[in-house]
Amino acid sequence: MKLFDSHCHLDDRIFKKDFDNVLQRAAEVGVEAVMVVGIDLDSSKKAVAMAKSKEGFYASTGVHPHDAKSCSEKRIKDLVELADDPNVRAWGEIGLDFNRMYSPKAIQEKWFIRQLETADSLELPVIFHERDSNGRLLEILKSYSNHKRRGVVHCFSGSRDELVEYLDMGLYIGITGILTIKKRGAYLRDIVKDIPVERLLIETDAPYLTPAPEKNRTRRNEPAFVRSVLLKLAETRKDDPEELAEKVWNNTCRLYGVDS
Repeated sequence: MKLFDSHCHLDDRIFKKDFDNVLQRAAEVGVEAVMVVGIDLDSSKKAVAMAKSKEGFYASTGVHPHDAKSCSEKRIKDLVELADDPNVRAWGEIGLDFNRMYSPKAIQEKWFIRQLETADSLELPVIFHERDSNGRLLEILKSYSNHKRRGVVHCFSGSRDELVEYLDMGLYIGITGILTIKKRGAYLRDIVKDIPVERLLIETDAPYLTPAPEKNRTRRNEPAFVRSVLLKLAETRKDDPEELAEKVWNNTCRLYGVDS
């Protein structure tokens, strides 16, 4: 199977000690491409540097809602300049996170809207982060709608109604290792069957959200483990794994403008 980890944070320092081994394990299970996602200016720079030096690596730039309080017009300008690199294929991850509240709601919303407009002006697909916004992210997307906008709802964990609205907007749905967790993933396993196959992406969010069975032996997630997400997705939907892998690969390439 040819796999694309559509969302990971390989710039995290936790990978520094054995980075080459991480890449080797990913290659051994068929991971041929990864999207290294920026969450602030520093991580975006690192993501771009990785994408420029590694075949099959792509990068995104953006400011995560946790870091919205440190955002500014100067920061946006710097990220726009960074996004001029051809290895940058998305803007994000951006959005709203009203769970941990590392940045005030009003500040999160201000810079989410500003970045949404920026991504649209650059014609880059958007990687969305949403947690406990109680429909506010959807409200903003409706208020600032753009029929040309492409994007993915990273680590989807919302309701069935929210899923329908995202799909109606033409967005892709990112599925993580949560799908493989017995209790936590039960609801996701139920509604994932309703997602059209042409809208599915798989991701690790490495080093976070380690799937089963790998989580039984390590806390750190890595791109190789995206295979477990794909296999559980195929099992849940009763799809052939090889066929599903090919469709998801094509979906990811289509979203990020990669030659499949």
